[in-house]
Amino acid sequence: MAARLHTATIFALYQLTLLAGIVLLPVAMVTERLGLRLPIDRAVDGLNQAYDQSRK
Repeated sequence: MAARLHTATIFALYQLTLLAGIVLLPVAMVTERLGLRLPIDRAVDGLNQAYDQSRK
């Protein structure tokens, strides 16, 4: 039961991170022109790996 809850939580966080990346895309494009970079891709990759590991 706890493993299912953990997997569901990781999946929900992964989906929310994807949504945040889509919503923040215009902001990321502006900040990249200014020389800054938002680390959304690292957050998505990290949660994707965590979700894959929790499913095994």
